[in-house]
Amino acid sequence: MIMLAPEASMDQASGLRQMVNPRPVRAVAVTGGKGGVGKTNVSVNLGVAASELGQKVMLLDADLGLANIDVVLGLHPQHDLSHVLRGESTLEDILVEGPSGLKVIPGASGVTSLASLTPAEHTGLIRAFSEVAVDTELLIVDTAAGISDAVLSFSRASHEILVVVCDEPASITDAYAIIKLLHRDYGHHRFRILANMVRSAQEGRELYNKMCRVSDRYLDVTLSFLGSIPYDDSLRKAVKTQRPVVQAFPRSRVAQAFRNLAKKIETWPQPGGANGQVQFFVERLIKYSSDYGEMVL
Repeated sequence: MIMLAPEASMDQASGLRQMVNPRPVRAVAVTGGKGGVGKTNVSVNLGVAASELGQKVMLLDADLGLANIDVVLGLHPQHDLSHVLRGESTLEDILVEGPSGLKVIPGASGVTSLASLTPAEHTGLIRAFSEVAVDTELLIVDTAAGISDAVLSFSRASHEILVVVCDEPASITDAYAIIKLLHRDYGHHRFRILANMVRSAQEGRELYNKMCRVSDRYLDVTLSFLGSIPYDDSLRKAVKTQRPVVQAFPRSRVAQAFRNLAKKIETWPQPGGANGQVQFFVERLIKYSSDYGEMVL
């Protein structure tokens, strides 16, 4: 198989960026290191809440080992990203519409390595995103648990990194680990911290302060506090019905917290120029995956 150097990928893609002139697209990676901190529920409910505000939202299921956003939302996709890579479907073909117009890209498991795609496959993947970019303002990337190469690649390719953390030692340690890796090895300096499943706003703020004390001592990074998502039994009930809690229990505290989060993200500065095009996210993803040499997709 012909290997495509990252620089070649960028050159080939430069012409594609002239094909469309989409509105700016903000790519937000939702990560956290440890499993069980609620990243997928955050991604789904944030996506639906942002859609309800009138934003055009695309949700990429990047948990490639255990892709499950379709299960959480009760969707039944017939195709996934693997079919796009094989040239069997367009990205528009595999998009599944979720609640409030949320567009979902079903994840693919164990198909191939982005680092070993042919030049035509690289170009096709970038073109696939380009063709739907005109209808997207916010791209939410739900990463896998852990700090694998895939998680780092998706995080590095995004404009914003939202780190979900819970008030337990393993969660704090893993969240710090992914921040340290992205800062030390790849130069990221800014991270958004979301305290999840907390008992009170004070607990959420204290959790953020714990993260700051550790990072201030050892890292030269900026942590921004996004706020807290309260522990609420409504979320567990919503998951059982395969519905987002913002719709299943719209008056609940947790639903209101997700709406507040969506409003905050709406005020973040938009990326400009080529950085603000969704296919640029894919170009960077391919480049960073090639740097690692292996990333299963």
